[in-house]
Amino acid sequence: MADEAFRVFELSLQGFNCSQILALMALEAQGKEDPLLVRAMSGLLGGMGCGKTCGALSGACCVLGLYAGRGSLDEREDSLLPIMQAELVDWFETEYGERYHGINCDDITGQDPGQRLAICPQMVAETYKKVTEILTMHDYALDGQTQAGQE
Repeated sequence: MADEAFRVFELSLQGFNCSQILALMALEAQGKEDPLLVRAMSGLLGGMGCGKTCGALSGACCVLGLYAGRGSLDEREDSLLPIMQAELVDWFETEYGERYHGINCDDITGQDPGQRLAICPQMVAETYKKVTEILTMHDYALDGQTQAGQE
């Protein structure tokens, strides 16, 4: 966990937001770069820019899709994707929804941008750890070399 927390902090200092950090860390685990994906993830910042669903949660769901989703005509989405997403959302609601009385960015930060610095980095690191646990539990290699359901 210390490595994830350090990397989250490092990427935060570089100006990346919660959802972008999750994408960057997943891409790094796969030995890949994808600036377009990272740029697209900025749309999830701050609860999609309006305080709705936390960007760490929505970004983490996107990371699950990076591993198990469909990316071309000749691929199929893994039938485990909705199961993995449900596991993640259940965990997030229990871990953070109960603590902050909701899973929206505004619930978690109290609409105080300063709280993002106090709360979000640790939350992003813990969410990344949970995503990797879910992927591993469902036989996904974090390096992206072997993917269940993606023969």
